[in-house]
Amino acid sequence: MKDKIKSLLKKRKAIMLAHNYQPPEIQDLADLCGDSLELSIKASQTNAEVILFCGVTFMAETASILSPDKKVLLPCKNAGCPMADMVTPDDLKAKLDGFPPMPVVTYVNSSASVKALSTICCTSANVVKVVNSLDAEEIMMVPDRNLAGYAALHTDKKIHAWNGYCPIHDRLTPKDVLNAKQEHPDALFMAHPECRSEVLELADAILSTSGMIKYAGESKSSAFIIGTEAGLLYSLKKANPDKKFYPASIGMVCPDMKKITLDDIAASLEFMKGEVKVPENIRRPALKAVQGMIDLSI
Repeated sequence: MKDKIKSLLKKRKAIMLAHNYQPPEIQDLADLCGDSLELSIKASQTNAEVILFCGVTFMAETASILSPDKKVLLPCKNAGCPMADMVTPDDLKAKLDGFPPMPVVTYVNSSASVKALSTICCTSANVVKVVNSLDAEEIMMVPDRNLAGYAALHTDKKIHAWNGYCPIHDRLTPKDVLNAKQEHPDALFMAHPECRSEVLELADAILSTSGMIKYAGESKSSAFIIGTEAGLLYSLKKANPDKKFYPASIGMVCPDMKKITLDDIAASLEFMKGEVKVPENIRRPALKAVQGMIDLSI
């Protein structure tokens, strides 16, 4: 099956992307692994005609936003994101109508149609920089309340947080972390900003998934407790084979990130199934919000 996929990738002039939360066999087969935005940016800079994205819907949409001339395939069309589904364009418009005009900072973990209504996007890695770059005293942040709470600790601006969350990160409790720390007393605890504030208070470092990989590689510590989706442990072990990594909780597994199989990938490439194409009337304003963040990061 892996040989078949490699052959199909070559035939279709395709690049295969895999998010850090994907299963090991998919990460091993991918041309690029990483955070969703960095993958879309790198893919847009290649001469590939097809982007096969092993992730969830909003990730494939972002790839389509940045690469409108490439065909974007999502091998499993029902691989979604519960947090992204917690905000719709209509809901956001209604919410904004109840507030004075203010910038909308939207986490990249959101639909293209919500990005299109946004002032600027952010990632978990650059959220503080994005928020502080805006010339406004009040900001609406969508859709992750935990990420908004984290940003609020690092700014003087008043942040109005949408009441959304990642069910996987939000379920991690201080008790889970303390139990892991007791079991692995020499390990540093790295937490994702999507975790609850009381969990972040226990962290030695608060980082995005790529940030965790970099931090683990540069740290003198040889053991780490990981407060994010379990798929990242494989990426961490692969990048740092001489170090130990432990999940903060065995319950941090995202079902949507495990939906795509090798059979799905082969079928998607063979029959060009699962195309994700963002309409131009949505893509253009969404691109403006995404590009504003990218320009800020350069």
